[in-house]
Amino acid sequence: MTAVAVLSLSACGSSPRAAAAEASAGLDPAAAAAGAEARSEDGPAAAAGAAGPITVAVAGDVHFEGSSAAALEPGALAAVAGVLSAADVSVVNLETAVTGRGTAAPKRYTFRAPPSALAALEQAGVDVAAMANNHSLDYGPVGLRDTLAASRTEGLPVIGVGEDADAAYAPWTTTVRGHDLAVFNATQVLDASLATAWTATTAQGGVASVKTDAGRRRLLTGVHEAHERGASVVVVLHWGAERTSCPSPAQESLADDLVAAGADAVVGSHAHQLLGAGWKRAGGRSGYVDYGLGNFVFYARGGVAARTGVLTLTLPGRTTPAPAGTGAAAGGRAAPGARWQPAAIRSGVPVPLTGAAAEGAVAEKDALRSCTDLGARPS
Repeated sequence: MTAVAVLSLSACGSSPRAAAAEASAGLDPAAAAAGAEARSEDGPAAAAGAAGPITVAVAGDVHFEGSSAAALEPGALAAVAGVLSAADVSVVNLETAVTGRGTAAPKRYTFRAPPSALAALEQAGVDVAAMANNHSLDYGPVGLRDTLAASRTEGLPVIGVGEDADAAYAPWTTTVRGHDLAVFNATQVLDASLATAWTATTAQGGVASVKTDAGRRRLLTGVHEAHERGASVVVVLHWGAERTSCPSPAQESLADDLVAAGADAVVGSHAHQLLGAGWKRAGGRSGYVDYGLGNFVFYARGGVAARTGVLTLTLPGRTTPAPAGTGAAAGGRAAPGARWQPAAIRSGVPVPLTGAAAEGAVAEKDALRSCTDLGARPS
């Protein structure tokens, strides 16, 4: 059995994945590429007028360069497929263009992968690929068009990128057993020389960027509106500084604003190593924040770059009125629960840890909270 850490867990259990699979099966691929809505059939909880808890698994940086190209082989991600598939919804940060065409951007590292990369992720249990990052347009507008086409063809939704700003900033949504979920994706990291050309606008395709005040306002408005509609909200970000173990003031400020706006969880990656996680209170509500999920499918050669895992969030259903002492947000939703299931990258792919190795990895992840503004439990 894989050892896991329950950093804190609200009084609700994990949910089976069946409803999320139904949502994916019913998804219109063209709408998915634009981050549009997917709906599963409502279960007994919806019929009774109450939404039960759901689980969302999130993992860090994925590409298919170097040793991580091994993940393209059938069954290469089988070791983590069980963890990803156990959640109702699973999301990874995909930082690569999905194309065989285009011209490489003028930067040190450029990544691309074939369309079969999306199929490999889907077969491993991934439901959504978050692509607002500093590599999704590594092969220019042609690469972006190919990426969106591959999403439609392979049936794996991508978020955080699109043919225009409306598509790039739109969340992926689903309903699982009567529980509405909205997953947003944006990046706080872009090369300065490329930021204007890569940011989605009304006139050009690109990524959802929060490097500008206008992009930040757009993301916060979307989160607030989804929260007001009664959805649980998860925000996946590309943020922070590479090879640092503590969050930046810019990360802390953005997390504050997102939790206050209605995000139940704010998680992200980019540092290529793990950062601390815990609970943040802002705007009168509590949310879970993980400042760094690290690499996941990556050509890491060892050390901190090879330490990885899957964060599984348990998002409670709405309760009216909110129970006392639960850290409930305005509107009657208790704070989310979270558990970290550690793994190590070996030959480019993640392998879950067990026994004493897992326990030690959980303790190391927990200790990273010491240099953050987060608490060990909701408040």
